Amino acid sequence: MNKKLIVVVGAGPGVGNHVAKKFGANNFRIVLVSRNQEALDQYVQELSSEGIEAYAVAADASSQASLTEAFDQIKKKYGTTDVLVYNAGVLKGGKPTSLTAESLVSHFQVDVAGALHCALQVIPDQVAQKSGTILFTGGGLALYPSADYTALGIGKAALRNLAFTLAEELKPQGVFVGTVTIAGAVAPGTHFAPELIAEKYWELYQKREEHEIVYS
Repeated sequence: MNKKLIVVVGAGPGVGNHVAKKFGANNFRIVLVSRNQEALDQYVQELSSEGIEAYAVAADASSQASLTEAFDQIKKKYGTTDVLVYNAGVLKGGKPTSLTAESLVSHFQVDVAGALHCALQVIPDQVAQKSGTILFTGGGLALYPSADYTALGIGKAALRNLAFTLAEELKPQGVFVGTVTIAGAVAPGTHFAPELIAEKYWELYQKREEHEIVYS
């Protein structure tokens, strides 16, 4: 159990799995969390084929009960979470007038409340150990709002605020909180390739200085 544990909520072929791969290559054990068990099994197989110790727990980021159960299971089976990466989000477009109060709240549930809830599952252990890292996947819409992606922009702005306020509260207790603000569309083979973005999560984890890297 000398390997540290990273939990990636919002596993997927983009940023999530590449962050897992980066940390796995640096001697971390991985637990991937997302809704689809079948996809998760495939991701675990891919990481295992690269010699990375990986596991999967299915959970729905829009459900607090589902997330609580997942983290209980992770703690029982794999121990304390050293690094939490929250990479879940509802990536849907829509102008402000196309939203309803209900639809905005359902976005917010995944984009922000889910992030807080996951953080609250790991913070007590991290504070007790006076070490730990929590990283959020932010978005450029937090800095540059667009009418075409209103709900997502509101969510990313709130998530950025959560990252900075959590960082301020937890820093004296030895826990580092940061966000990678991705100011562009993630696409393989471009400047916004997921493996390049994943490097920034590792940089935040290692340096523990800046609380935000804007990747633009």
